[in-house]
Amino acid sequence: MSDGEGPSPEKMSSEKTGGGIEVISFGCRLNTFEAEVMKREAGAAGLGADGQPAIIINTCAVTAEAVRQARQSVRRARRDNPNARIVVTGCAAQTQGASFAAMAEVDAVIGNEEKLRAESYRALPDFGVAAAEKIRVNDIMSVRETAGHMVDAIEGRARAIVQVQNGCDHRCTFCIIPFGRGNSRSVPMGAAVEQVKRLVGNGYGEVVLSGVDMTSWGADLPGNPRLGTLVQSLLRHVPDLQRLRLSSIDSVEADEALVEAIACEPRVMPHLHLSLQAGDNMILKRMKRRHSREDSIRFCHELRQARPDMVFGADLIAGFPTETDAMFENTLALVEECGLTHLHVFPFSPREGTPAARMPQLPKAVGKARAARLRAAGDAAYRRHLQRSVGRPARVLIEREGLGRTEDFTVTELHSGLPGEVVDATITGETGERLLAVPSSAARAAA
Repeated sequence: MSDGEGPSPEKMSSEKTGGGIEVISFGCRLNTFEAEVMKREAGAAGLGADGQPAIIINTCAVTAEAVRQARQSVRRARRDNPNARIVVTGCAAQTQGASFAAMAEVDAVIGNEEKLRAESYRALPDFGVAAAEKIRVNDIMSVRETAGHMVDAIEGRARAIVQVQNGCDHRCTFCIIPFGRGNSRSVPMGAAVEQVKRLVGNGYGEVVLSGVDMTSWGADLPGNPRLGTLVQSLLRHVPDLQRLRLSSIDSVEADEALVEAIACEPRVMPHLHLSLQAGDNMILKRMKRRHSREDSIRFCHELRQARPDMVFGADLIAGFPTETDAMFENTLALVEECGLTHLHVFPFSPREGTPAARMPQLPKAVGKARAARLRAAGDAAYRRHLQRSVGRPARVLIEREGLGRTEDFTVTELHSGLPGEVVDATITGETGERLLAVPSSAARAAA
């Protein structure tokens, strides 16, 4: 999960409050949303109100690199803020709490469920206590419900993120996230609708639905509704919502109502980030995924037939244990066969405690080389996408002065409109990295 819809440990955001609390978040969009809840709850608990600054580091555990970056951030935070109270939370804190507590720079370690409650931030241990006294991490697998945490805004962002699901019931052999997030649990539909209404009422033109395993939404709710039911309900009950975007989904679990909404409803953005991971059936089986390469190709083809402007991103892992050259070529071919544009590519990273970590490993250099080839294929596909977009109309959500994103999530340079405003534009060119656009009125005048 990330700003691109999937996990991306290199993504980091840092936001401060007036009360002396700074939250540094790594990884997925869900962490970004939860950072808002954490700031509110920590502030309510009085953290930072005594004049001692507080830094909360919201970690990701999807790869070893993500954990390394979190540790590096802890050390940097202490070096730059010697008097601050430093709290570590998030998925890496949940799965490796003792190792973070052992860091001299850390004052407290708080679990993924505890981080969303004010009481967790009260009476934090003083600097210098034993590691065991720093830890406030409970059994995440015992958590059975997810509250619909209400936020009025996502600080500094043009689009709002709404958490509708947390946790995962699947056990892919490479993934540590279920042990950081717990089992799947859904925010009730009414709470999700009320949150979206609130954000739209506060001026947000685009809302992103987020979760760990979004397509499992509803399985634990009465009547077992599906994600498509939620999406259609949001569109019906929040008529002023201009743009609804979905974060990463598992395509094989997309229900009929969800596909119908994506294909037919213009307010649902024509961009999906898919949790594909690989394009070889034997590797998918060893990953314990629930789809085949043929399922992925069929899904993309059928949805693009129904909605020709669809753009797909995907998470792909290179160098999974036992992956041969031929198996990797199948994954590489998936970029073209599925028409993928926005890629998140990961060299395989063994996570202690997962079955894949016990499988025969490939040399790291092989994984890195294959990841580089995948990224190169993704870059080429993205450049072709940019070139195809020139001359077309687009509606651009302005994120900050001079920059925004089209409906299909492409970064666009547009010197018009205010952050949060959706501007009708015409694509006039591209730089190889982004689109160039002018307001449609200006394009018509020039013609």
